[in-house]
Amino acid sequence: MQLLRRVYQFGSTKHRFASDIKSTNRQKMNLFQAINNALDIELGANPKALLFGEDVKFGGVFRCSQGLNEKYGTDRVFNTPLCEQGIGAFGIGLASVGYTAIAEIQFGDYIFPAFDQIVNEAAKFRYRSGNQFDCGSLTIRSTWGAVGHGALYHSQSPEAYFAHTPGLKVVVPRDPIQAKGLLLASIRDKNPVIFFEPKALYRNAEDEVPLDDFELELSKAEVVQQGKHITLIGYGTQIRVLKEAAKLAEKDGVSCEIIDLQTIYPYDGQTLVDSVKKTGRCIISHEAPQTCGMGAELSAFIQEKCFLHLEAPIKRVTGYDTPFPLVHEPIYLPDKFKIYEAIKQSVNY
Repeated sequence: MQLLRRVYQFGSTKHRFASDIKSTNRQKMNLFQAINNALDIELGANPKALLFGEDVKFGGVFRCSQGLNEKYGTDRVFNTPLCEQGIGAFGIGLASVGYTAIAEIQFGDYIFPAFDQIVNEAAKFRYRSGNQFDCGSLTIRSTWGAVGHGALYHSQSPEAYFAHTPGLKVVVPRDPIQAKGLLLASIRDKNPVIFFEPKALYRNAEDEVPLDDFELELSKAEVVQQGKHITLIGYGTQIRVLKEAAKLAEKDGVSCEIIDLQTIYPYDGQTLVDSVKKTGRCIISHEAPQTCGMGAELSAFIQEKCFLHLEAPIKRVTGYDTPFPLVHEPIYLPDKFKIYEAIKQSVNY
């Protein structure tokens, strides 16, 4: 634990599950509007919060920062050069001297020029100083996942690269309420956070989002559907796909428990273990390629903790080990039919 305290900042929390929020002051929002609302709240509440990235001043490619430059001024909401390495380094510098740095990388596919700054600098800032200084007030937002026409340079899911790095937190929301609550929690967390936003859901996911300032707990998975026969684990866009597959399985009398990981790293292992010990079967699904993806890590962890409770091998339903295709995207993605087939194989094992 003492070693971990040199890597992460720990502290008490008052975060909640979305189902615990009793607010009646709600408004229908899609995912990008919920992101915008969260950024607006933080900029309004925290005079040291700064928002920056490529085209951020003008609202961003996906409109997540729309109207914020006009409201808070160019000193706090501003554009950067097209240099992801520079965006990452600038954010680290700001956070290290007391500012709340909210950086935007326009596409997750282009976060890799900043990889050295994020992995070798931001993640290790606290550890290398023996917890004397840090850049924990850094949040890097970026789009993530398939969008329907993005091909190999605008569709990637790079979460596993960063989940291999102690000192970082990695978060992927599934809908507007989670996006707002998890983003506010990420911004206020005293550790650098990579916050991936499923671009396919920016306009497709809608919900009645509380207008209040609220946070949802990081490193806490959520059981979004109770079940008895098999556990389905995913995050981000894939939660919708898991729900569709569960409906198909329900017609066969199979009751599926669905878990949204929410925080990819450090993940909530206990919720996963409790569920798999109950159901005895497990399927993990994500868009990213299979080899060394999060499914591999979760499979190993669950097998170690639940071996004597398993009724069938753990299965992974993921993207393929190829570059992300364009015309063959529907074949590449782990859709409801692939997951439904995996459910049948597991139940009939």
